Amino acid sequence: MHAAAGEGGRDLHPEVLALIYGEEWFRLLVPGRWGGRSLPLPQLVRLEEGLAFADGSVGWTVTLCSGAGWFAGFFPPEVFGQLFSDQRLCIAGSGSATGVARVIDGGYRVSGHWAYASGALHATAFTANCVVWEGEAPVVGDDGNPVIRPFLFLRDEVRVHADWNAMGLVATGSHGFSVEGLLVGAERCFVIDAAAATDGHALYRYPFLPLAEATLAANLSGMAQHFLDCCAAVFAQRVRDGRVPSGVAAEMERVLGLGRLDLYAAREAFYLAVDRSWEMVEASVAGLVSAAGAPLPEGAGGTPLPAVFAEVGLVSHALAAAVREWVDRLYPYAGLGAARMDSEINRVWRDLHTAGQHPLLVA
Repeated sequence: MHAAAGEGGRDLHPEVLALIYGEEWFRLLVPGRWGGRSLPLPQLVRLEEGLAFADGSVGWTVTLCSGAGWFAGFFPPEVFGQLFSDQRLCIAGSGSATGVARVIDGGYRVSGHWAYASGALHATAFTANCVVWEGEAPVVGDDGNPVIRPFLFLRDEVRVHADWNAMGLVATGSHGFSVEGLLVGAERCFVIDAAAATDGHALYRYPFLPLAEATLAANLSGMAQHFLDCCAAVFAQRVRDGRVPSGVAAEMERVLGLGRLDLYAAREAFYLAVDRSWEMVEASVAGLVSAAGAPLPEGAGGTPLPAVFAEVGLVSHALAAAVREWVDRLYPYAGLGAARMDSEINRVWRDLHTAGQHPLLVA
């Protein structure tokens, strides 16, 4: 309803933003101890798919900002309670390690510039990855690689750069941000690992990579369903207007039907894997399987957790690939009208191809 207006204003429409705050969608993954919803993954991906169906920019912003809110489960209860309890909490951030954190007494001196922080216009905090330095050299881990750690910054500590100029997801406000010589305490650095979680909910025992892959793929799926509906309407109108020969009209409908069937199958495989992985993590937290990923007891299934998480990654990538294939196969049948920047189908097409550029969705 407000998608076109949001794109025109290059920001989420005020009524949409009010709905997000009212439903606490930016706080979907914040621990319950801070009033967050700690939404189970199966519910989360279905909600995010629905939001992306309604408006790609809304689904994407909610997904990325609520995803950063998940990091609250890795901070001690006594740290940043006021920040995470804020009803308007919105955490933007970047996974790129384009910052440097130099070790000093009691903390770090951080400098860096990070790109593509969706939700930056509404962020109350930011997270960013940094290479840790001590003295004149980066700290090296046991694996021989430089140590990279995520850090938390407050809104008034960062400079937001109005540099988001992509063809799609225009209203996400995915601007870059930077800090220069910022002094932060050691509590601002956190570790993303199930063993480091400070909240006992199953959500914080779920690994970051499959969590991110699944939520991003759900967004592409939602946008794809919207695109298919747009195609159905546009194809029907072209036929009514006599713009396509009967043979081409039949081919359009045939390809659209094939696309619906193939994407339905990809979605079914996706949700089966996501639901199964969540059930196993819940079993792990309940003590039915070790946190290290030992097999479930006999009679409860015998697949190790790492294999289940790998499957989530595979089906997420397969769903994203199917979306790209069918969207690009169907788009030419929509005619020149679909090239109009002010058409619904064009906006959805642009949102899809912008979202599809996320590195976690590229095979």
